[in-house]
Amino acid sequence: MTAAVVLQPGLPTGVGSLPYDDANAAAIAELQLHPELPAAPQLPRRSSKESMLAQVSAGMAGVGVRDDGRLTIERRSFGPGDTDAPLDDAAWGGTLAFLTAATGRKGTIKIQLTGPVTLGLALVDAGARAAKAFSVASETVQGRVQALVASARERVPDAPIVLVLDEPSLARAMHPGFPLVPEETVDLISGSLATAASAGAAVHGVHCCGAVDWSLVLHAGPDLVSLPAVPESIDDAAALSVFLDRGGWVAWGIVPTDRPFGDRYETHWHRLVDVWKGLTAGGCDPVRLRTQALLTPACGLAMHDESQVPVVMSLVRRVAERVQDQAYAARMSVGA
Repeated sequence: MTAAVVLQPGLPTGVGSLPYDDANAAAIAELQLHPELPAAPQLPRRSSKESMLAQVSAGMAGVGVRDDGRLTIERRSFGPGDTDAPLDDAAWGGTLAFLTAATGRKGTIKIQLTGPVTLGLALVDAGARAAKAFSVASETVQGRVQALVASARERVPDAPIVLVLDEPSLARAMHPGFPLVPEETVDLISGSLATAASAGAAVHGVHCCGAVDWSLVLHAGPDLVSLPAVPESIDDAAALSVFLDRGGWVAWGIVPTDRPFGDRYETHWHRLVDVWKGLTAGGCDPVRLRTQALLTPACGLAMHDESQVPVVMSLVRRVAERVQDQAYAARMSVGA
């Protein structure tokens, strides 16, 4: 099953965390707000164990979580633990409630977890040697990928799965002192993506809401990349063009989550069009930019109020409708 079969142009969906403290309410809200492509939420307000590092590290040997969300390690016992154990209810409550609420669904669903680069850097920051930190992170994330896909397959066996690695720490690869050479970064990501594919995910991707060398990430072979729709997000139009030509998709984060977002969808639509104009000038196919596009908020919404969630998602949907119209027109023009 290919991304083109599972996805449709201009689908709106979620990304990352939501501000709910009730897992069932979050699951129902996500299914209602994004019926075409609902996304399993992370709920750090429900439990600190559901913050992104705590969630992925649940069950690791010799690893703890501080009150501020950073990791601690006990060097003598530090290791991946039982990597593919069933998902911990406390750490994965939002995801498990979502999968239960989606029982019987045949349409595509989206699930997400912290990626190996971000986990590995958190372990390095906690005092682990880089070589061991990234080896343990890779094994841990691959095990979690298998467990996550297995949970989805058990509860919604007929729903194609889009699995996305959340990699905010990839932004650090742009700075001196990053402990991985580019080839090692690519290998880490590609290993987890390959595990997702072999476990049964129909589409696998990478999300980062910071400034990233996306040409590096694209070498890891994702089907989908998820990034903010701002001009500085991708400065290598040639690499993106190759990615699109081979059938890759982009989830454009068109509503900012780190500043006021207003109430006019046109502001976000025009920003997206400006980004597309720049990429087209750099060699990207304008038709593929529209027909291989999803729409999301720029990042998670855990720091917002619950009342703002439907507002943000309404803005995303209005932009998505414009993309759908242009994608349809572009396809008709090509077919004519």
